[in-house]
Amino acid sequence: MFLWMVTRINQQLDTKQPRQYFIGVLDIAGFEIFDFNSLEQLCINFTNEKLQQFFNHHMFVLEQEEYKKEGIEWTFIDFGMDLAACIELIEKPLGIFSILEEECMFPKATDTSFKNKLYDQHLGKSANFQKPKVVKGRAEAHFSLIHYAGTVDYNIAGWLDKNKDPLNDTVVGLYQKSAMKTLASLFSTYASAEADSGTKKGAKKKGSSFQTVSALFRENLNKLMTNLRSTHPHFVRCIIPNETKTPGAMEHELVLHQLRCNGVLEGIRICRKGFPSRILYGDFKQRYKVLNASAIPEGQFIDSKKASEKLLASIDIDHTQYKFGHTKVFFKAGLLGLLEEMRDEKLAQIITRTQAVCRGFLMRVEYQKMLQRREALFCIQYNVRAFMNVKHWPWMKLFFKIKPLLKSAETEKEMATMKEEFQKTKDELAKSEAKRKELEEKMVTLLKEKNDLQLQVQSEADALADAEERCEQLIKNKIQLEAKIKEVTERAEDEEEINAELTAKKRKLEDECSELKKDIDDLELTLAKVEKEKHATENKVKNLTEEMAGLDETIAKLTKEKKALQEAHQQTLDDLQAEEDKVNTLSKAKTKLEQQVDDLEGSLEQEKKLRMDLERAKRKLEGDLKLAQESTMDVENEKQQLDERLKKKEFEISNLLSKIEDEQAVEIQLQKKIKELQARIEELEEEIEAERASRAKAEKQRSDLSRELEEISERLEEAGGATSAQIEMNKKREAEFQKMRRDLEEATLQHEATAATLRKKHADSVAELGEQIDNLQRVKQKLEKEKSELKMEIDDLASNMETISKAKGNLEKMCRTLEDQVSELKTKEEEQQRLINDLTAQRARLQTEAGEYSRQLDEKEALVSQLSRNKQASTQQIEELKHQLEEETKAKNALAHALQSSRHDCDLLREQYEEEQEGKAELQRALSKANSEVAQWRTKYETDAIQRTEELEEAKKKLAQRLQDAEEHVEAVNAKCASLEKTKQRLQNEVEDLMLDVERTNAACAALDKKQRNFDKVLAEWKQKYEETQAELEASQKESRSLGTELFKVKNAYEESLDHLETLRRENKNLQQEISDLTEQIAEGGKQIHELEKIKKQVEQEKCDIQAALEEAEASLEHEEGKILRIQLELNQVKSEVDRKITEKDEEIDQLKRNHIRVVESMQSTLDAEIRSRNDALRVKKKMEGDLNEMEIQLNHANRQAAEALRNYRNTQAILKVNGSTLTAKSGKLSVFHSAKHLCAKQSSFFF
Repeated sequence: MFLWMVTRINQQLDTKQPRQYFIGVLDIAGFEIFDFNSLEQLCINFTNEKLQQFFNHHMFVLEQEEYKKEGIEWTFIDFGMDLAACIELIEKPLGIFSILEEECMFPKATDTSFKNKLYDQHLGKSANFQKPKVVKGRAEAHFSLIHYAGTVDYNIAGWLDKNKDPLNDTVVGLYQKSAMKTLASLFSTYASAEADSGTKKGAKKKGSSFQTVSALFRENLNKLMTNLRSTHPHFVRCIIPNETKTPGAMEHELVLHQLRCNGVLEGIRICRKGFPSRILYGDFKQRYKVLNASAIPEGQFIDSKKASEKLLASIDIDHTQYKFGHTKVFFKAGLLGLLEEMRDEKLAQIITRTQAVCRGFLMRVEYQKMLQRREALFCIQYNVRAFMNVKHWPWMKLFFKIKPLLKSAETEKEMATMKEEFQKTKDELAKSEAKRKELEEKMVTLLKEKNDLQLQVQSEADALADAEERCEQLIKNKIQLEAKIKEVTERAEDEEEINAELTAKKRKLEDECSELKKDIDDLELTLAKVEKEKHATENKVKNLTEEMAGLDETIAKLTKEKKALQEAHQQTLDDLQAEEDKVNTLSKAKTKLEQQVDDLEGSLEQEKKLRMDLERAKRKLEGDLKLAQESTMDVENEKQQLDERLKKKEFEISNLLSKIEDEQAVEIQLQKKIKELQARIEELEEEIEAERASRAKAEKQRSDLSRELEEISERLEEAGGATSAQIEMNKKREAEFQKMRRDLEEATLQHEATAATLRKKHADSVAELGEQIDNLQRVKQKLEKEKSELKMEIDDLASNMETISKAKGNLEKMCRTLEDQVSELKTKEEEQQRLINDLTAQRARLQTEAGEYSRQLDEKEALVSQLSRNKQASTQQIEELKHQLEEETKAKNALAHALQSSRHDCDLLREQYEEEQEGKAELQRALSKANSEVAQWRTKYETDAIQRTEELEEAKKKLAQRLQDAEEHVEAVNAKCASLEKTKQRLQNEVEDLMLDVERTNAACAALDKKQRNFDKVLAEWKQKYEETQAELEASQKESRSLGTELFKVKNAYEESLDHLETLRRENKNLQQEISDLTEQIAEGGKQIHELEKIKKQVEQEKCDIQAALEEAEASLEHEEGKILRIQLELNQVKSEVDRKITEKDEEIDQLKRNHIRVVESMQSTLDAEIRSRNDALRVKKKMEGDLNEMEIQLNHANRQAAEALRNYRNTQAILKVNGSTLTAKSGKLSVFHSAKHLCAKQSSFFF
């Protein structure tokens, strides 16, 4: 139903327009880890694995390959994000999905058998497959998979039924016969199990009823991944802040876990280390040339790469933040934004300058116009003033009266010429009217021809659209055929790979058979020798018995020799018994193998019908003695296999020993790193000692300051006489001192903040060191665990090797005793007879496999018949295409004829246009002549007498009216000529459009011809490839029938060795990744220590500044020596209080020193005993935090005391102003100095 809905939606949204690009949004479910995980969770998690692998490949592999391809110096960084092991465990042959589909094939399969197969195939062989731990209160789990997001326990209950997804045949039959067309179409392609088994021989894939859910899922997932690989992807990661859906809550460990699993942190790392922004050289030059146009010389050609290099070198930026590739310039994160800001600033400057220039130019033009207007006004004013001055003169009045009389004669002449010109223009107008009518008639005919051409072009366009639709349909058919051919070629390639593997295994087995034949020949030779020796000994015994009759004296000696021979015979019997025990063990192993073979026979119950058919052929072939003789060699094959296994075990032991040596080397490296960390801790201890020395120096300076303060107080006592001028000066100094004191307080607060940040950073560094030590401890424990596991494996292998070596020695003894024990040959012959019977049963099984291969051959033949039918359909389509091509050529010829006729019409229109141009020129000449005659008449009439002025004016008006009519007529003629020119131009444009359409149709026809030729060529190539693959397929099927028996034996041992090797490689890779992580953590710790050193230097600089400020304060105090005289008692009290507080602060400093010493000792103890390190560090951290809180509380208390002292000082100052007593003023100043000294001492004690 879902598939039907998808197809309907695609049909509705489909368009016939060409598609080249698209934007797709893929939204999938996230990784699922529940208490009960079934087949659905496995499919979802497998999809996430594939997409995460695609993300890793795109972000980490392709990005770095881009750098190398562009020639940038770059060391490849392996982020350890390869998920191929888990993906192969799920989807590869003999993986979880493969075993699940195989179990669905057998009717007697159960969940238990599925679980057993999974354990036999992957438990202990794949690092990502584990046996789950039993947890009370949770659902039962059958196996665990290690995904990139964590370990997931899966329950396989009901997986076989879910994967088969069976339907009731009766219900399906009812649905297929339903009167509702939609319901019947949904189940029209469904085939029942019986129908599917009957028709499956000719099908390419499994039937819809036998195609499992996992197979459909993998097929759709592969299509999705193929589509994604052809796109340019962008990734969006959704992070869950908490698992309780609480707003505003952020679980840091959960978020960090998701960021690590998704590869976001590695993506940020490669963006910071790499060059995420890149631009082509041409685009960079065009966009950023404005930053420094002088760097690129004008007027000469320069390569874009060199221009970009010069441009970037001339800009004031960090030149280590970009690299030059072969075709692009690469930038680190942030540099491109900086360039954009610089470009915006430069453009703003240029536009501002351009606007200023334009505004200046426009204003200068306007200024010139204003000057011209001013001059014109001056000229008009001058002329008007002159006229006003002369208009009342008598001779000017006479001039005004005589002037019209002079022009009357000229006006008469002008009238005559105007009449002649009028008659001429009238005649010309009649001619132009006639020409206009002719042109209108021609225009009507041209419009008819144009409409005919448009209709013809429309029909050609419709034909071309039909041809394009047919071409698109043919292209779709071609794509479908190519997809089918691709599937056939893929299957052929798979068959070729299988064929190659089988041929290699066949050669290997032939070599082994030849070696076994040589060993058998040697044994036969030794047996012949033993038989000869036996006959010789029998002859000797006969001779001895004849001699015994005559030699009675030697009976006693012979009896003694007989006893000795009996003892030797008993010894040989004991050896023979031991060898028989060995043979019994081998027979037991043989029975185990036979039991395994019986289990495999039970899995082939579904093909009993085919076996019954093949048993007849078995009865005919039972007399074949050659196969039975060859099968007698299995005993010797078992011996050879044991030797090979022994060699493999020895090789694996050597590999394990080498890996143990590598692990020991890694452990030595880790010990070196621990020693380096110890050295770094010693350096930190030295820095702490230096800090202690600086603190001692500060305490010494504090004592010096206190001593100088005492000296100042003594000097103040000595200076007795204070004047009013000194009081005013003291007030000014007090104001300066208050200002300096505020500055000092601000500096102390700033230093206290820096001290707090230093303490915080010190605590963070201690915590990070603790974390690094924990990581080292975990790595060490993991390595010790792996070392113990490897030792256990070595011990097991050694014990197996000893047993195998003992078996080998026993077999060698048995070979030696076989020379003396010819009598056991009869028993061996009986055993061989039993083996022959077993081999006959095995031959029956092989014959059933041959039947299976024959069935597969029938399927291949049906596939070939289907391909031949597809071939016939494609040939028929090719013939249809040829027919359509012929029609297109005919249409092309018709368009060519139409093009020629349109060209002829175009020539006629061009000639008519030239004639119209000539008529237009003649009319313009006549018009100019009439204008000249009018001007002559006008001058003539102006010279006539004043008496005829009225008549002449009336005649002039009439002529002017006629002239206006003539001009309007001429303008109408000109308008018609212009309209005719426009129509002509439009017709020319239409003819050009028709020419372009004809050229497009020609190009489309040529493209169709080219596509047809390419399609024929591709079809011929695929036909040839199909015939070749068919021949190779038949050859491979023949060889596969002959090599099917040997394949099953060799395959298991080979895959076991590969799985073991792969697990060891993965373990080694994991260890290397952990080592690299540890090195990175150590490097980060070094960077943090370097930052702490920088902060320490800054604090020392600030300390020097504070000392300078204190020295300035001391200088200001020296100027105040004459101020304080009678305050010794209060000063002594202040001194005692200051000393008391100094002792308290000394005790606090000693406490801090002891805390630091304890921290260093705890760090040393963590290195000595790594198990107790974290707890001690945490205790020290908590204690330091408590001490810091106490110090902050004391600092706040001291600040409050200082504020209270300031308030007291202000109160006393107000009282002094009221009383006006100098003594109380000086005592108030003394309290101020007392509070300042107290605050300075306290803050210096806090700082140092």
